[in-house]
Amino acid sequence: MGSVSREILHDVPPYIRVYKDGTIDRLVGTELIPPTTDPETGVISKDIIISPETGISARIFRPPLTTTQKLPLIIYFHGGAFVIASPAEPKYHTSVAKLVSESRAIGVSVDYRLAPEHPLPTAFDDSYGALKWVSSHAPGGSGPGSESGSGSGLEEWIKNDVDFDRIFLAGDSAGATIAHHLAIRVGLNPDPDVRFKIQGMILINPYFWGKDPIGSEKTDPIRKAMVDKWWEFVCPSDSEHGLDDPLINPFVNGALDLAGLGCGRVIVTVSEKDILRDRGWAYYEALVKSKWNGSVEMFEVEGEDHVFHIFDPNGDKAVNMIKKLASFVSQE
Repeated sequence: MGSVSREILHDVPPYIRVYKDGTIDRLVGTELIPPTTDPETGVISKDIIISPETGISARIFRPPLTTTQKLPLIIYFHGGAFVIASPAEPKYHTSVAKLVSESRAIGVSVDYRLAPEHPLPTAFDDSYGALKWVSSHAPGGSGPGSESGSGSGLEEWIKNDVDFDRIFLAGDSAGATIAHHLAIRVGLNPDPDVRFKIQGMILINPYFWGKDPIGSEKTDPIRKAMVDKWWEFVCPSDSEHGLDDPLINPFVNGALDLAGLGCGRVIVTVSEKDILRDRGWAYYEALVKSKWNGSVEMFEVEGEDHVFHIFDPNGDKAVNMIKKLASFVSQE
């Protein structure tokens, strides 16, 4: 019976394996480190609960405060195909700390709930809840938990140190997909619980996809099939569109109009060897051609693959990319 109970139901390399007995094995992205003070940059971090009801949390990062000047805020969504990783995963902790340090910004790295235990669109809804939680600290906000009568109270780093005219959404891979959807949602459906305008959005190697191959996908059927499988595993069960679900394909009929993007500036980064590269370029080109009235720029890194900066944060190309993103944040 033991061998039967461990029969594999879903094998989704390199991330996750699900067995017929209900067991889930995450193959990567499970390491955790506590919040720390980084001796090199002086960035400090701590963990906070956003929603006691759902358990959604975040890791907050703050660079050394040298003046009383308020800082930009980067709300960050990690990658991992919606199934792995967290803000406490060592590589993500390091990456966000470096972005915060270089940008001289406060960072809120959101720990949204993962599929398959929490099917999509849970990750998107959790992340939108985090956006509203941040907004509750803005001038005129009534504080976290005002709607339900609960919450963790005001977070002093956000309440006291953030310039709410300089809010940025950022994410890599699946986290970039989340950032895009939040910006569209805020732009098309103004919410009184979101009391600030999003100044900019940072999309690092965004995870957009589709049924019909484009660009290098046409000559790389193995990796095309691999990424197909990633989405098919997490695609909402009630979706009629599969690989062309608007959650993952922003170009299909039924996808929300890019002209409604609720921010003023966007930067998209792609990596030359990344199978997702051509989708990132397609997003940039679609945004340029749309009726959106903001500004968008593209930054391509030669000779690198998907989210290379997570795996080699101290390499020259990763350092240069973080400097570029920090420059984007510091623009007036």
